[in-house]
Amino acid sequence: MQLNNWYTKRLAQTAFTVWAVITVTFFLIRALPGGPMAYLRAQLALSGTMNQQQASNLIEQYISFRPTEPLWRQYLDYLFNLLQGDLGHSLFFDEPVAAFLAKVLPWTVFYASISVILIYVLAIVIGAVMAYFEGGRFDMVSTIVLMSSNSVPYYAVALIAVYFVAYRIPIFPTGGRMPDGVSPGLDLAFIMGAMYHAALPILSFVITLVGGLALAMRGNSVSILGEDYLRVARLRGLPEQRIALRYVARNAVLPLYTRLMISLGYIFGGSVVLETIFRYPGAGYYMLEAINTRDSPLMMGAFIMITLGVVVGIFVADVTYGLLDPRAGGETDAI
Repeated sequence: MQLNNWYTKRLAQTAFTVWAVITVTFFLIRALPGGPMAYLRAQLALSGTMNQQQASNLIEQYISFRPTEPLWRQYLDYLFNLLQGDLGHSLFFDEPVAAFLAKVLPWTVFYASISVILIYVLAIVIGAVMAYFEGGRFDMVSTIVLMSSNSVPYYAVALIAVYFVAYRIPIFPTGGRMPDGVSPGLDLAFIMGAMYHAALPILSFVITLVGGLALAMRGNSVSILGEDYLRVARLRGLPEQRIALRYVARNAVLPLYTRLMISLGYIFGGSVVLETIFRYPGAGYYMLEAINTRDSPLMMGAFIMITLGVVVGIFVADVTYGLLDPRAGGETDAI
């Protein structure tokens, strides 16, 4: 019963976070000058084919609420339509926001997921090796390199990469998601083409994020190497490989698990800048296009999708941590 209450509490916190983000974003976007109503009215006024009532009806269809209603009513209408899966209609691209995001969001998820996997694999391996050679030359040099890379912004690495290996030495493409003439499908040409175009965005995140996690892994491993249960394991004659994998590595990795989804959220947030630098047409790229064109339905839809992905990911990490660490599960039971 207590465990069910804990899950219910976490679920309520997640739902509240999503609602708060939607609410704040709605009112902030409505406060921007030159909103969607002004844009549509200007376009309809130039066409001269609709009266004021017809224009208001069309605007309502595009933005999922009535612009002539009070602000609180607009907000309730938007929430009601949102619960039905209606994110509105993109003003600039002239198609439903949900359908548009369904086409571009997977590309952002694609390189973000690969980035996270590479970051954590490299961080775990490098951090464990640094801990094993604690105080040695490899440990000292790696610490300096990782601290330096961790202090460089991802967009700085992106600008350097696109200048040197895309413009000066055209090894990688300067834009796009796929080579020309390659059709989407689960074949080698499509997979290699997608990886080729996503290589520089992935590289920018890996270089700048792996350092902090590798140093955290090193610190966790060093602290665990001095634990009494490792001495007991050695006295029992357990193989060093088993001790390294089942005792040291497993316990050192556990604290990094809680940072996994937070890193994914950081990457999603950075996608707006990174995709613009590389002209990679994903959710972040079109979110900036929506901001520039005051396409508020697309702005709201993109932000909601990214928020849902991050918040749900953190919720999953939170409730599954106890399955990986029985000590956390015991603490959860006691709540």
